[in-house]
Amino acid sequence: MDTGRRLNHGGDRQANAALHRIVFTRLRRDPRTQAYYERRTQEGKTRREIVRCLRRYAAREVFNLVRTVSRTPAL
Repeated sequence: MDTGRRLNHGGDRQANAALHRIVFTRLRRDPRTQAYYERRTQEGKTRREIVRCLRRYAAREVFNLVRTVSRTPAL
């Protein structure tokens, strides 16, 4: 059984870089993200696993923001 993750490292590099900046900025500045990181560390997760989860969370947030804006009718 493979315990690794099969991630697609392709795709939109600018979007991936933006998500990376979002996550690491939140880790430095956002108390909720820092608390999440500490909690997951206590659970035995690695830094890489925690950052992967945070990137997925950030991607969902950004997608929902973009989707909401794109649904707004043009004036």
